[in-house]
Amino acid sequence: MSRLYIVATPIGNLDDITVRAKKTLEAVAHVACEDTRRTGLLLSRLQIKSHLIRCDAHNADACVPRIVHILDEGSDVAYVSDAGTPGVSDPGARLVEAVRAAGFPVIPVPGVSAVTTLLSVSGSSSKAWFFEGFLSNKSGRRARRIEELCQRGDPFVLYESPHRIVKLLTAIAEIERDAYLHIGREMTKLHEEYVQGTAGEMAGMAASGTLTTKGEFTILVLPAKSG
Repeated sequence: MSRLYIVATPIGNLDDITVRAKKTLEAVAHVACEDTRRTGLLLSRLQIKSHLIRCDAHNADACVPRIVHILDEGSDVAYVSDAGTPGVSDPGARLVEAVRAAGFPVIPVPGVSAVTTLLSVSGSSSKAWFFEGFLSNKSGRRARRIEELCQRGDPFVLYESPHRIVKLLTAIAEIERDAYLHIGREMTKLHEEYVQGTAGEMAGMAASGTLTTKGEFTILVLPAKSG
């Protein structure tokens, strides 16, 4: 029976690709992905020539049935996100659900994840944490959600882009200034950086320009009540 492989790929440093991930991508005839250009570059560097299928939130109505049909014809398919582990803050969940409903096995090929990468260097001893990912673009909705997350008391993880990071840090500081933040920027890449401090301190640094705001961010927030 054909299978769908959910393959984790590097979040920056190509050397983080696992041996199993490379072998899987070499073995399948089709690789479904969010961005064919980005994944095409990855496969080119790995010297892999599998056929690419674009499958993202915008064309899921067409690509998901297509992938199920490919599996039905007997070919294995791998799915990769733009970076990291698929199914975490990307459209992979819908594909997995449809494939499993059609009766095909879904096999994980684990590897890098931005969430666990940051947690591993945070020094946080909390056994419980909550993954939120990207918050709403709307300021009111974003603020309400931050307040809800802080009231839970457990540490939580956010993703943010460079053009919104100042607004996010400002919003967290306005709601809980003493929350402690661990911020990973451009993790595993050439200019990776890790900074820590209270929400008030980080918001001030971002506003003054002393905190670099270029690149992709992962933020671990420890509400004051979490200790």
